[in-house]
Amino acid sequence: MAAAPGTSPTIVEYFEGEDFYHCGYCKNETGSRSNGMWAHSMTVQDYQDLIDRGWRRSGKYVYKPVMNQTCCPQYTIRCRPLHFQPSKSHKKVLKKMLKFLSKGEFPKGNITEEPMDSQMDDAAVDDFALKSKLDIQSDHRPFDEDHNKVVESEVKEKEEDLGAKETKELSQSYTKKEKLGSGKGADLSKPPCRKAKDIRKERKRQKLILKSQTDKLEGVQVQHEPQLLPSEKSKLNQPKSIEDFIFDTLPEDAAHRLEVRVVRSSPPSSQFKASFQESYQVYKRYQMVIHQDPPDKPTVSQFTRFLCSSPLEAENPPNGPDCGYGSFHQQYWLDGKIIAVGVIDILPYCVSSVYLYYDPDYSFLSLGVYSALWEIAFTRQLHEKTSQLSYYYMGFYIHSCPKMRYKGQYKPSDLLCPETYVWVPIEQCLPALENSKYCRFNQDTKAVDEEQIKELDRLRVLYKRTIMPYNIYKKRQKGPSDEAVVQQYADLVGQTCSERMLLFRS
Repeated sequence: MAAAPGTSPTIVEYFEGEDFYHCGYCKNETGSRSNGMWAHSMTVQDYQDLIDRGWRRSGKYVYKPVMNQTCCPQYTIRCRPLHFQPSKSHKKVLKKMLKFLSKGEFPKGNITEEPMDSQMDDAAVDDFALKSKLDIQSDHRPFDEDHNKVVESEVKEKEEDLGAKETKELSQSYTKKEKLGSGKGADLSKPPCRKAKDIRKERKRQKLILKSQTDKLEGVQVQHEPQLLPSEKSKLNQPKSIEDFIFDTLPEDAAHRLEVRVVRSSPPSSQFKASFQESYQVYKRYQMVIHQDPPDKPTVSQFTRFLCSSPLEAENPPNGPDCGYGSFHQQYWLDGKIIAVGVIDILPYCVSSVYLYYDPDYSFLSLGVYSALWEIAFTRQLHEKTSQLSYYYMGFYIHSCPKMRYKGQYKPSDLLCPETYVWVPIEQCLPALENSKYCRFNQDTKAVDEEQIKELDRLRVLYKRTIMPYNIYKKRQKGPSDEAVVQQYADLVGQTCSERMLLFRS
């Protein structure tokens, strides 16, 4: 997928060597090691290729763990949504949400242990040293704003009128209208009889057809329910899918209304701007209660740098998803107020989960699990129009940290081999991980990184506001050679990205 016309190319500034951080998992003060670069702009295809090589972003800082040296190796993990079936524990969370929405029922028993799923996330969250670095890099980046605009304008002009595309924001509203069970005193924990279920499914399909026709007439792109996958259409008797739970209907007198809105966060859409303060307040409470941050730590500027700023260029190709590619906030509105926000990137081949924060008052709903299941369903929905978009990236899987193994529960899923960058089913990886923190998952001993650098001279450099190949830059460069640093950068991003992305050199 080539960059869309009018988008800026990727411009990155690589930081020499490996950095040492406090580890948010094992608490080793200097055990976490990673390479990093600051992305002034980045195409969605370049970021897709980078995360397929083990990179991950936090704001505009893009980093890659040094897997064979870091104390807690972090393996990129992806779920295959098209073959996903919810487990019993997943269904329990979905049923709990349905009961809360339909009848206002709260779960019984001790809820203080739920959820352990969302608050333990990637090192970029718990690693305060890395947070500090993000702040420093943001405040002291080498381009001032005017200079940055000059560089970008000389490289490629932005021509997209993003304001006109705000009408393509997805607003997915689920107002439940049908009862889950039938008859007075029905046990909602038991599935309805097959006949009633088939009737209800047919009724929902008819409503969907009618609703889609109405939306087209009004010129509004609203997707209330995803189309059934081909396999689902032919197997009405299969176990309940996540769509059956998430997009099911509830009584007219349902106790609560849940609405999920997908709003573009970078560049910020009008919907994002209108809800910014409310969203920030949810984040602040989350950080204070769940992560025990002091009140003065989760500032507006920190929130913006960490979860709102993104280097990803907004792209809206005609064959892409209706909302376009780029960075978004998936807002969960309960009865007119935000209770949770999932930060996601929509890329050519996947939905990539960045972070989740929620109102701690609603921890009993296991919003970490619920939002992950919702994002899996959302990926399946996007796949209906954009067939190559078929994966859900969950960030990093850290087997050496037991609390971070929960991501392996979303099956089927794969881990990325840290040496050859091929995907291997997680079941094949676990035995090796039980014996060693660092593992090469590819069993083919002759396999190598297909993207290893073969021609460093073809790497692209941005030097003195001019784009040039590395062999030309070497002739114009003054001072000591930086070839070792450039070689390290190229080895980490791979041949293809090194030829597309612009490496800034001063």
